[in-house]
Amino acid sequence: MNLSFHHPLPFKFHTKHTILPAYSPGPYSVPQARNELKRLLGINLERGLLISALFHCALLGLYYGMEYYRSMEEEAPMIRLRIMKYSELGPPPSITNSLSAPVVGVAKIGKPTIGTPVPVPDAEINPEQTIATQEEMSAVSGPLTGEGAGVGESIEIQNDVVIENDEPGMNEFVPVEKAPQVVYAEKPVYPEIARRSGMEGTVWVKILVDKTGKARKAVVIKDGGTDIFSDAAITAAMRYQFTPAIMNSGPVQVWVAIKFSFQLTDRQ
Repeated sequence: MNLSFHHPLPFKFHTKHTILPAYSPGPYSVPQARNELKRLLGINLERGLLISALFHCALLGLYYGMEYYRSMEEEAPMIRLRIMKYSELGPPPSITNSLSAPVVGVAKIGKPTIGTPVPVPDAEINPEQTIATQEEMSAVSGPLTGEGAGVGESIEIQNDVVIENDEPGMNEFVPVEKAPQVVYAEKPVYPEIARRSGMEGTVWVKILVDKTGKARKAVVIKDGGTDIFSDAAITAAMRYQFTPAIMNSGPVQVWVAIKFSFQLTDRQ
């Protein structure tokens, strides 16, 4: 093998069959290559962190979006019932008893009492003193008043007594032994404008069931974002018939929630 050196660097290897190219250090020196590697590493690290943050934000948004959708589709709140033993219940109240008008005593005009005259000395006699007559005493002792002074405006006693309303609040908890049961369910009339538009929906209505099992009030608590079905649901709810709720062996008024579904398949 014949080796010839023309210059220390770069140099070439001369062989019998192959000539190897001289060594070239490239466009970057070692310090420049190190700096370039650091720069590229920082850029790629920032890009990776940004992509990872966006990916995690998308996952969180998807999770909370699904939770919100589930909360919108959840059922209406159920009525809490408290079950009591029969031995813990008191005597049942009478349904037929009504409040009577309060009795207010009115003082009657008393007759003057005639006593036996007693002689007194002349010095104790007042010649100007007079005795009130029956009419004057009646005028002074008038009917009783609210201030108790014996004079003034009289008290008017009304015969009509207003019975206190025992209607519970719509969100008030009412303990019952037996919840009301549906006896007759009125099917709502599908609105014509909704049928032509191809609209469907679900409406939740709270109905106040009185002591006879009839619907006294109906309030829409959830209409699915549109009120096009609300009137039809209210009309049907007011025609519902129930068995009255029972508490202490007597009927009580309670609110119940009824779901009305409007589906076009029902109208075909």
